[in-house]
Amino acid sequence: MIKMKFWSKHWKSSKKPRKQRKYVYHAPLHIRHKFLSTHLSKDLRDKYKKRSFPVRKGDEVQVMRGKFKKKTGKISRVDMNKTKVYIDGITRKKVDGTEVQVPIRPSNLKIINLSLEDKKRIKALTRNVKKEEKNVKTSEKVVSSKVLEDANKSKKMDSVTKTRSSQEV
Repeated sequence: MIKMKFWSKHWKSSKKPRKQRKYVYHAPLHIRHKFLSTHLSKDLRDKYKKRSFPVRKGDEVQVMRGKFKKKTGKISRVDMNKTKVYIDGITRKKVDGTEVQVPIRPSNLKIINLSLEDKKRIKALTRNVKKEEKNVKTSEKVVSSKVLEDANKSKKMDSVTKTRSSQEV
């Protein structure tokens, strides 16, 4: 009989490092998928209104930290169990001379170009964009009225200081 690992989402809110590590190490695959999230580049962030997104095979990424910093390449393999990513062109030579891909944590990467072959992924990317657009429209109206109020106040203050300076002369 196979014994299942016990996992609870309540460890997530614990302050204790031991329980936080336990949460990560024993998490099921559908939760580990979220651990594979990586920051998006500035243009992708502006386009999709998201800061990070889970990495997938075929994405073009840039290494931000470590020995291979500033190197770019396509993701060739994603290991959900180890929460590591393998990138084409980032290899290490073993003692016997064979080249092996280096596993990299997704937190040390930045997505430069997304592979949008999957319809579900496109849907996930654009899921909250419509809501954000509505919020931006309403917030712009609020901001513009506040800007107008501030501009009017500054004009009044300028006129008051001008009259005072002319009275002093």
